[in-house]
Amino acid sequence: MGARSFLIMYALAVAIAFLVSCNDGGGEAFEVEQPLAGGATTVFDRSSNAFTLPAPNLTESNLDIHLDGDVAFEARFVTAPADVNPGLGPLFNNTSCNGCHIRNGRGMPAAGTGRGGTQLLVRVGMPGAVAGDIETQVGVPGIGGQIRDHAIYGYEPDAVVSIDWVMFEGTYAEGTPYHLRKPVAGLARPGGEPFPPGLLTSLRVPPPVHGLGLLEALEEETILANADSDDRDRDGISGRPNYVWDEAAGEYALGRFGLKANQPNLRQQSAGAYVNDMGVTSPLFPEEDGRSDIDETTLRAAAFYAQTLGVPARVDWADPDVRAGEALFEQIQCAACHVPAMRTGFHELDELSDQTIHAYTDLLLHAMGPGLADGRPDFDATGEEWRTPPLWGLGLTHTVLPGAGLMHDGRARTIEEAILWHGGEAEASREAFRNLPALERERLLAFLRSL
Repeated sequence: MGARSFLIMYALAVAIAFLVSCNDGGGEAFEVEQPLAGGATTVFDRSSNAFTLPAPNLTESNLDIHLDGDVAFEARFVTAPADVNPGLGPLFNNTSCNGCHIRNGRGMPAAGTGRGGTQLLVRVGMPGAVAGDIETQVGVPGIGGQIRDHAIYGYEPDAVVSIDWVMFEGTYAEGTPYHLRKPVAGLARPGGEPFPPGLLTSLRVPPPVHGLGLLEALEEETILANADSDDRDRDGISGRPNYVWDEAAGEYALGRFGLKANQPNLRQQSAGAYVNDMGVTSPLFPEEDGRSDIDETTLRAAAFYAQTLGVPARVDWADPDVRAGEALFEQIQCAACHVPAMRTGFHELDELSDQTIHAYTDLLLHAMGPGLADGRPDFDATGEEWRTPPLWGLGLTHTVLPGAGLMHDGRARTIEEAILWHGGEAEASREAFRNLPALERERLLAFLRSL
């Protein structure tokens, strides 16, 4: 059975399963209330493949492009010259998109020099960088903005990366202890040369890939409607946009993608990953002589694949404890940043337009306190600010990849730990969670696991 036939049969199977589950749950009211995480792009799968399925509403021709994009996403690059996928390196972190985004989920916070590459990245910058002042946000001489910890034959990597863990202890208000951990990067150059004093480092694990097209389809006004840069409503939560450089347009644009919202669209996000993570040039980021390792068709196919992945449906959404947890999520103001619902606007892909989605993000920057700060500005984002990450699919994190880490650097082993790392604008919500009785904490976690 070919890939297309398999996907059609799969879509029919899950549609039938969904209808059966609706009837089992009590009839029409159950079906009407079902929150569809990705609107018409929602897929009904809670297996380890949940993040890898195409949106079920794709036209036949767009499904063909999606499948081509899947091939591009899984393509493993090798050293040139080669008949298939040449262009790797000379320095790199991984050899394929899929190598970092295993089954399109979150990555693991592990460094190493294995042949398959590493998922954990180290972004670097020079001291003195200032948010909003691009002239000061310069790369490290001879390296740039990212440590490439692998190299092809005949070259040395930028550095060997090691990770140490610093442990912390804490206690809930009712006396239950908890333990947190924080990674600290060690960098050693192959030749032993020192890095500049005060080098800025920022550890990053890959975020999930599903649902990105829907976030691209949100109109700018929709995102800015939740911004409150000066906290005029005095709720302690600001939220502000990051304006970043759009290479193709040659102007600044609203940032949407990346952990600090430093990419304006998925074509640029994909091209940036090709060149920074694999050393593969594209028409957007070509060689000095204008040539590139991949052509525009391949770049667009990879971006199209990310645009058109389906979003997993919630599970147990009607369970009383899950509903109680959802109410707590609103009550302690988690929903102020993790906005439960938005509606997409026009997108060049009809399948992404006019969809009510439940991504649980506002795509804005928030100051998250010194405990999460990396000190490394990125366009308008300060060293304390991070983009609110989407929470859809959160409950599938370890189903898709056991060992995957939450938060920007993978420090949180569980959803509970991730909440306890929140600070800055989210400190009041964290403390409200820490002061909840154990039963209510579990209800809140049950809601988050249902996403």
